[in-house]
Amino acid sequence: MKDFDILLSPPDMDGVERELVNEAFDTNWIAPLGPHVESFEREFAAAVGSPEAVALSSGTAALHLALQLSGVAPGDDVLVSTLTFVASVNPIKYLGGTPVFVDSERQSWNLDPALVEEFLEARARRNQLPRAVVAVHLYGQSADLGRLQAACHKHGVALIEDAAEALGASYQNRNVGTVGHAGVFSFNGNKIITTSGGGMLVTANRDLAARARKLAAQAREPAAHYEHHEVGYNYRLSNLLAAVGRGQLRVLEKRVEARRSNFDRYRASLGGVSGIEFMPEAHWGRHSRWLTTLTIDPHEFGADREQIRLALADRRIEARPLWKPMHRQPVFEGCEAIGGSVAEHLFEQGLCLPSGSNLSETDIGRVAEAVLATKALSR
Repeated sequence: MKDFDILLSPPDMDGVERELVNEAFDTNWIAPLGPHVESFEREFAAAVGSPEAVALSSGTAALHLALQLSGVAPGDDVLVSTLTFVASVNPIKYLGGTPVFVDSERQSWNLDPALVEEFLEARARRNQLPRAVVAVHLYGQSADLGRLQAACHKHGVALIEDAAEALGASYQNRNVGTVGHAGVFSFNGNKIITTSGGGMLVTANRDLAARARKLAAQAREPAAHYEHHEVGYNYRLSNLLAAVGRGQLRVLEKRVEARRSNFDRYRASLGGVSGIEFMPEAHWGRHSRWLTTLTIDPHEFGADREQIRLALADRRIEARPLWKPMHRQPVFEGCEAIGGSVAEHLFEQGLCLPSGSNLSETDIGRVAEAVLATKALSR
């Protein structure tokens, strides 16, 4: 693996995180849970506009609990975006469910609501509705939640928002994650804010949040001894990591604006180049631009995505392809897929550029220059 001078999306610390972590050490709150966890949950809920928030060990853990508490059980179908990271799908399999992969639409690159509507109508006629729909907000942009929510509500299907990549994004002035039955976020090291590893489940359902907290703490019953009536998990976030998250949360808007500014600079340098198209910003909300992503038409540009990625790597610049669609992953061979050509096209031509909130103008200039140099070499 190459050492890169410019990384795709590195952590960006502000300084206050260290003060809060030191406070945890000074008070000896090192064990799981503690006052920083409670404060982080409360402050995060306020930041996104959700009545309840449950701090967990990862976004994957949050999605696992959201699916389980939405009733997903062995044999149940769950609709999920095909253009996503595998963590959007694995929890379905943890529960014995069957993922049904749905193609993207071009307006936002997210779950195609028309395909979801058609599928639910057809399944309703057969009395074989899926248990849930997982809508991924890809690369910082909201899916078309209005249509998805209406379709799910009509048929009594739970809508779960996978907002792991989209903290700071919105849908019609509502923060992503707060429209569906439950929403999940990730604080992995490459996200807009990070706790190094961690996640959050948000919901308006107080009972669901209480159940999530119980299951995440090994499902312990309220007794002096250790009493357990059901299987639980070790999913709670530590007090130390919650301290980091509290510090990061204070600069969330600053981080989003920095990433949106990155996108504007890339667009100014590359937006008029033949063969390059950036991920659009759908009219229904704000794109957080977690990653600046684009597609490259090799016939118009003169080089394909992989040639550009490797040329950037030679200059010690990290870039990555878009997610490989889940319906093309060997681990999910045989699963049903609805459409897929849009997601496949985006994967074949799509590239993620360095997008960290601590990028300098010089860094962005180096990236843009490297992309343009690849085009020049192709002449």
